[in-house]
Amino acid sequence: MHLRMPSIDKGVQSFIWAVVFFLYLFFGMAAIGVASVVALVTALVAGFLIFLFVRTRGGDQTG
Repeated sequence: MHLRMPSIDKGVQSFIWAVVFFLYLFFGMAAIGVASVVALVTALVAGFLIFLFVRTRGGDQTG
């Protein structure tokens, strides 16, 4: 019996990456003293861009 990881949709994967990096950026900026509004906006924009990048460019390398 060969066990493998379940297949996860690309949209779900990109959302998980975006949330993880959003939290990392937000709490990281908050830890070094960046204003919470600036940290929130910057992390939201970066999270959205990470979501788009992973959604469009992420995935298996074929070819």
